[in-house]
Amino acid sequence: MKVSIRFFNDREVRAVWDDEHAKWWFSVLDIVGVLNEENDYDKVRNYWKYLKAKLKKEQSQLVSATTQLKLTAADGKKYHTDTLDSSSVVELAKHFPNNRATKFLDWFLYSDTSIDYSYYYEE
Repeated sequence: MKVSIRFFNDREVRAVWDDEHAKWWFSVLDIVGVLNEENDYDKVRNYWKYLKAKLKKEQSQLVSATTQLKLTAADGKKYHTDTLDSSSVVELAKHFPNNRATKFLDWFLYSDTSIDYSYYYEE
């Protein structure tokens, strides 16, 4: 499995390559943390829980597009975490009406230097 760690404003956004579907999956919690400029994991996780419940209530396709994949956390262990593909990341960012979302999307969609580090690992 190919893993990529990307940085937006010195903040990590983890991604995993899916060979079967030939696309990248991005950590929802990393993106929510970036868009809210929040470093506290619990606050980021709680905000995502709140937003996910709200979107589910609105019957948003975004929630059903979420896939859980194992990503390495800050403690070095691998945990299942919600991930989205690139088109769903764009949809997620639209739920953050602020300047950071616009800057993030510019970086995410148009930057050719968004991949800073990637490696392969065996599960």
